[in-house]
Amino acid sequence: MRPIENEIKGVIIEALDLEDMSIDDIETEDPLFGEGLGLDSIDALELGLALKKKFDIKLDSDSEESKKHFFSVRTLADFIEAQKGVA
Repeated sequence: MRPIENEIKGVIIEALDLEDMSIDDIETEDPLFGEGLGLDSIDALELGLALKKKFDIKLDSDSEESKKHFFSVRTLADFIEAQKGVA
């Protein structure tokens, strides 16, 4: 597991006030929405803002491409690293 994945999990917990969860409770590959973590569109907005602030990235909330990046912690980590130029 990459350190950024744990950072993202921490942002998810903090931004969405998931006080009863730890980073170990969030599976890196599981969907963030629906059957996985069960987030909704409001959560997506809050999470997007928190990620933009934490990692200084650009997100287009209406883009289908951005929606793909929010599939899982792993896809978010890949996206953030790509924006930051980390391979």
